[in-house]
Amino acid sequence: MFQVELRGTALRLQSTNTLLGKLRKICRRLPGTSETVTFGHPTFQVAGKTFAVLEEYKGELGVALMVGTPVQNLFLKDPRFFLTPYAGKHGWVTLRVHAAPLNWEEIRELLKGSHQLVSARKTKPRRRQV
Repeated sequence: MFQVELRGTALRLQSTNTLLGKLRKICRRLPGTSETVTFGHPTFQVAGKTFAVLEEYKGELGVALMVGTPVQNLFLKDPRFFLTPYAGKHGWVTLRVHAAPLNWEEIRELLKGSHQLVSARKTKPRRRQV
């Protein structure tokens, strides 16, 4: 039993690394993208603002991204998506990686859309201290 658990962990790690490689390839082609790690998760940013995160939540691997509050409920009707913890109230959803076979063209478009939404948001001006 111990060997099976180790083997499963190794396969999950390999799957995660393959997925991360594909995400990197897509995200790096988007203008101004950088990669960092936040709370232990690979995070893709534009102008210092996060637009995608590969994360595990309650044992489920997912890609969190912004779709915007106006269309968020359309995504949440699809069982492949769930409301991103903490960021969901700001228009974020998470795509369950293992819910169905991944459609990389769809993921590319989702990442591109999230990148555009995040990069279009203006940073709030800092208040002048007197």
